[in-house]
Amino acid sequence: MLTALYVPANRPDRFAKAVAAGPDLVVFDLEDAVPVADKADARGWAVAWIAVNSHGPVEVRVNALGTPWIADDLAAISAVPQVRLRVPKVESAADVREVLEKVPSARITALIESPLGLERAFEIATADPRVVAVALGEADLSSALGVDGPEGLAWARGRLVSASRAAGLGAPMMSVYPHVHDLDGLRRTSQEGRALGFVGRTAIHPRQLATIVEAFTPSEIQVAEAEALLAAVEKADVASGGVIVLPDGRMVDPAMIGRARELTTLMQEIEARSG
Repeated sequence: MLTALYVPANRPDRFAKAVAAGPDLVVFDLEDAVPVADKADARGWAVAWIAVNSHGPVEVRVNALGTPWIADDLAAISAVPQVRLRVPKVESAADVREVLEKVPSARITALIESPLGLERAFEIATADPRVVAVALGEADLSSALGVDGPEGLAWARGRLVSASRAAGLGAPMMSVYPHVHDLDGLRRTSQEGRALGFVGRTAIHPRQLATIVEAFTPSEIQVAEAEALLAAVEKADVASGGVIVLPDGRMVDPAMIGRARELTTLMQEIEARSG
């Protein structure tokens, strides 16, 4: 999964357009994008639309635990089978369990937006098998950490990647890039995130999707090297965890083989989505 696209849940006129834009995941936002006066209507519109439409994976970002709206959010969403929930401001495994007690069939993307949540990232990621992803909420986290600019978040981003990998969830997706018209900035920061271990990014506008896919697509050289490595592995025995030597003299271990497989699988997914 390379792209997720937020759509404000108080804008039902945009729901079908968001799906048609072709992201891997559409995220119906009941939280930040929705004014207080529209919370109830937005909840009803999102749940009703999801209940009768099956156009690929969708997720609902509910309001945070402790807010006046979360109980109604979870009650309404509990009627939707196998829903994915994006839960903001998660700070502990207990937060995850509290949501799952109300919606047992849900799968959870936990948004980490505070220093405490970041310190507990692995605990959150392993809170329950129904946690399928962790991600940063970088706007709130930046304010809480007192950092300016994306360079100030490098450590936090690396920490999240490590927690996600250690929990067996794979590479996480990056947080949104808020400047909709700055595609150069989106590309640059996405490439920086890719270097840190992220795969894919959440978008706030359809025009960002193609740039995100471009930024996270492995280069031809990377793919060729990965394919060559895997071809060499087929001719060697590394089942015991040993090391092999490629014709060019490089020593290759199982971790490098796993990375090569990830790259080739990602490229296959990208080629499949472009059809």
